[in-house]
Amino acid sequence: MTQTLKRLLTGIDGLDALLKGGLVAGASYIVQGPPGAGKTILANQMACEHVRKGGRALVATLLSESHERLFQYLGTLDFFDPSMVGDQIQFVSAFDTLEQDGLDAVVRLLRQEISRHKASLLIVDGVLNARVHAETSLDTKKFVSALQGHAAFAGCTVLLLTSARLEEGSPEHTMVDGVIELGEQMVGSRAVRTIQLRKTRGSGALSGRHECLIDDTGVTVFPRLESLFAKPIGPCNAAASRISSGVSALDDMLDGGLSAASVTLLMGPSGIGKTSLGMAFLAASTPQAPGLHFGFYESPDRLHSKAALLGYDFAAMEQAQSLTLCWEPSTQVLLDQLGARLIEQVQATGAKRVLIDSLGALSRLATEPGRLNAFFRALTGELRARQVSVMLTWEMRDIFGAEISAPAPDLSSIVDNLVLMRFVEHDGTLRRMLSILKARDSDHDASLHELVIASTGITLRRAFEGTSGALSGTAVPQGSL
Repeated sequence: MTQTLKRLLTGIDGLDALLKGGLVAGASYIVQGPPGAGKTILANQMACEHVRKGGRALVATLLSESHERLFQYLGTLDFFDPSMVGDQIQFVSAFDTLEQDGLDAVVRLLRQEISRHKASLLIVDGVLNARVHAETSLDTKKFVSALQGHAAFAGCTVLLLTSARLEEGSPEHTMVDGVIELGEQMVGSRAVRTIQLRKTRGSGALSGRHECLIDDTGVTVFPRLESLFAKPIGPCNAAASRISSGVSALDDMLDGGLSAASVTLLMGPSGIGKTSLGMAFLAASTPQAPGLHFGFYESPDRLHSKAALLGYDFAAMEQAQSLTLCWEPSTQVLLDQLGARLIEQVQATGAKRVLIDSLGALSRLATEPGRLNAFFRALTGELRARQVSVMLTWEMRDIFGAEISAPAPDLSSIVDNLVLMRFVEHDGTLRRMLSILKARDSDHDASLHELVIASTGITLRRAFEGTSGALSGTAVPQGSL
């Protein structure tokens, strides 16, 4: 019979997901990382959240920094409540004890404080100092073992904070149940904070390096989407049902519309009408099947104006709860942060139609471009499983030309429908062209159509018949070359 271990929730967004339910209650963990990585903030945030759930925390420091200075820094963060200090959270300085009497005296002090305070979470900051005062590695092991023993007897979970990057064979690593490593990497001129679970004894975890951030709310962890949704929430059971694309002529080209819970990619240069076609898709939303615009470049006010020019009243649709406009300026955000935000919005609004405008903005946030395919696959797979029909836009670099670039390798295998949009010079006029390159498991009209955008909406009509070279941007009569 499989035993379920009791968990202690950290209360930190994303971290409990990495730990698959939180810390193992009564276990001991090392939190390591260079100075400034966020160890002290992470630990104190855990302490405050633990107290809010009814626990009691003991925070001991082996460093010379005063508690008054620590409280000044913590006071700038939303999670910190000074009224907890001295009652539910006890802060103890063991620096003088360590300097004057050594490691054994520190153990005795902390054992007394655990018992007196009835602590269920012990945080020891400055473990590197304990290592310096240990004459041998065996002394370090004895110190950690003694702390673990007293804490475990009291039912207390232990966090040991150190600025040293301890290797797997270090005395501390061999003694503890888990290792949480914080770090930072430079991506161009941008610094990105990271977190990795290097050891989780007796517990599953989401492996690998994940991104996190520290702001006024404290630490927030964003698990890699492809690890968090390695298995979608459920199977896609959309069967063979169809939904409207929002443009009747495009529905005809697709043999009755888009397959429900499918993913459609609109590819084309700037100004071709990708967003307009996506807005037509959203305009078909209803209160029973709401829509969600998840965009990066245009504010809701601009979208209202743009929709009105096409004959759509997005403001009224928002009031009727048929549509939600989510604007996410992609300046200093993280890729997985946006992925998590999108899933949250879908869950909160019950959206069944989603327009992501555009994939290019998401792609530019990737610190590791090689994982984009896995990210998009996980994101679209999870949305399909939630019975969401998705439309994506991708801005191609060249306004004219036959070359077709994609936002990620093997993207065609991820999307169900691939729509190419191009500018074409024909009879001295610049016209918009649309063609369906792929429609998975569906008949479709592969002929070239002209896309016409007007105040009455969007229409498509057959065009460029009897010509060649339209995809290159210049349509000429066949046989003239």
